[in-house]
Amino acid sequence: MKNTMKKLLPYVVVGVLSGATTFGAIKYVSTETGNGDFSYFTKTGDNASFASMNSVAMSDDFVKASKMTVPAVVTIKNYQNRNAGRSSEQDIFEWFFGDPRRSQRQQQQRPDNIPSGMGSGVIISPDGYIISNNHVVAGANKLEVVLNNKKSYIATLVGTDPNTDISLLKIEEKGLPYLNFANSDNVQVGQWAIAVGNPLGLNSTVTAGIISATGRGIGILGSQGDATNPIESFIQTDAAINRGNSGGALVNLNGDLIGINSAIASTSGYYQGYGFAVPSNLARKIVEDIKKFGLVQRGFLGVSSLDLSNDQHIAAYNRENKTNLKAGPGIYVTAVSDNSGAQDAGIRVGDIITKVDNTNISSFGDLSFAIGSKRPGDLVTVTYLRNGKENNARVTLKDLKGNTTARTRADLTVTEKIGAEFEPLSDRFKTDYGLTSGVVTKNVVSGGEMARIGVVDNYIVIEVNGKPVNSQKEIENILKNHKGNVQIKFVDEFGRIYTKGFAMPN
Repeated sequence: MKNTMKKLLPYVVVGVLSGATTFGAIKYVSTETGNGDFSYFTKTGDNASFASMNSVAMSDDFVKASKMTVPAVVTIKNYQNRNAGRSSEQDIFEWFFGDPRRSQRQQQQRPDNIPSGMGSGVIISPDGYIISNNHVVAGANKLEVVLNNKKSYIATLVGTDPNTDISLLKIEEKGLPYLNFANSDNVQVGQWAIAVGNPLGLNSTVTAGIISATGRGIGILGSQGDATNPIESFIQTDAAINRGNSGGALVNLNGDLIGINSAIASTSGYYQGYGFAVPSNLARKIVEDIKKFGLVQRGFLGVSSLDLSNDQHIAAYNRENKTNLKAGPGIYVTAVSDNSGAQDAGIRVGDIITKVDNTNISSFGDLSFAIGSKRPGDLVTVTYLRNGKENNARVTLKDLKGNTTARTRADLTVTEKIGAEFEPLSDRFKTDYGLTSGVVTKNVVSGGEMARIGVVDNYIVIEVNGKPVNSQKEIENILKNHKGNVQIKFVDEFGRIYTKGFAMPN
């Protein structure tokens, strides 16, 4: 019943608008936007960049940055129910390359006092806010944070965003060491970087390397993770990182945070030369939104598109549509959604988007990052070519529901609050499997209430609060004004039946 994880996939033709609900967003919003600056966590000045360095001072610079960073990097232990449908994705490295032993491990029961997975996190405020990866905390019913001084805390999961693989946690403590956010837009290829985390159980490990690329899209979040509208613009580094580094810090020689380590490129699942970190501007935007709104805000342009930098996709599109598009910079618009900002601004099919504000658009990753960094209601200037002539359009971004204002948790539907969608079962399926009721779970949100009780995509929910359910509408009616505990009776992929509960979110 559950889809088998695939190996690393090539890029796919995707739009900047998807039909699925998402809370994803990236990058720090400039003061030009109408929503203002939500500054909960400290960042250095806008011109912050890497410290200059010569070979004589190299050792001292590494020591200084390491001393600043190590105390602010923590270990995160992910505990799950023994009978949860799947174990935690211990690291995105397994998503990337696959692990033939994973399915065997998943079917083995794990003692309650043994974590299902371990990763890293970074303290970003003295009152205990911690940033990490979404995949580090996925599926947890308990998260333990261990500081560099060995003190241990049970953390609250404030929120997550699978679309950028970022999560925000909170522990109850004050006066903690923390890192400032650097302006990751200033990161340049060839500059030094230091990675700090807890790889392979080796706590507080420091490695150094250079930035080997920026704006890197690797196709991992959409093809291997839980993202419905992924945004990838990774900082690539050759500083050695391994399993357990996920969620840890990538810093400059000032000790400022420039990225959150998330994945590696490898044929073995271990370090083979390149690692990837979520840029600090992207990460900061996400955690600011989670803290202020309870969920991440994201603006959409409202187009489907073809990346003209991808020869394979161009060839496939030309064959299917009998066109003769050529490779080059920019994004070719293949469809424009109704009631979207793009439609309102007059953007049409066949236009080639080349710039958003001051950002040149040479690939889909550039476009998704530039647009996904904004909130609904933000204005952007889109530069595009039409019949070889350059044009500019002022576009007001909207969310997936066509709104231009921010949403809070109070605006969420019941199914958004519990973190899953549901599709009816056919009568034939019910008859074949001896069921009198049931709905199939879809788009289960990592870190959501359904995921925390062990439910994943393609499980069957047969009862909610003791009442049989056969549609999403029935579930919404049962829980619409419900407060207190929710009991879910469901069937996993092996036909085992469970009844588990959670507190209904506000």
